[in-house]
Amino acid sequence: MAIFKKLEEELTGKMLFWLQVMKPILLRLCAHYLYREKRRNFALNPVANFHLGNGAELWRINFLADTSKQGMDQACSIMVNYRYFLDQKDTNCLNYQQRQQIAASQSVMDLLQ
Repeated sequence: MAIFKKLEEELTGKMLFWLQVMKPILLRLCAHYLYREKRRNFALNPVANFHLGNGAELWRINFLADTSKQGMDQACSIMVNYRYFLDQKDTNCLNYQQRQQIAASQSVMDLLQ
């Protein structure tokens, strides 16, 4: 991760310590928000709702993915990947729309443990 190495060079030891402490907490909170927080039984986040409603899987949550001022202010640098598996797209779409079940990768589910 070139971005992380660049940040390491710019940050003090104390800041690096807090990044390491906060990373698992922020990733877990993000996974909880995207997977468990609902509005009318659908994902509360509008971007998540869009992708999940179209059959995507909540694939990966990335820490220090957007280190711009806006990315840090709005999402603590976290970005999310949604992945469309063509052979699962229709099933995921129906499960989400009819049963409000969110398709998520094992890495996302591990964050919820």
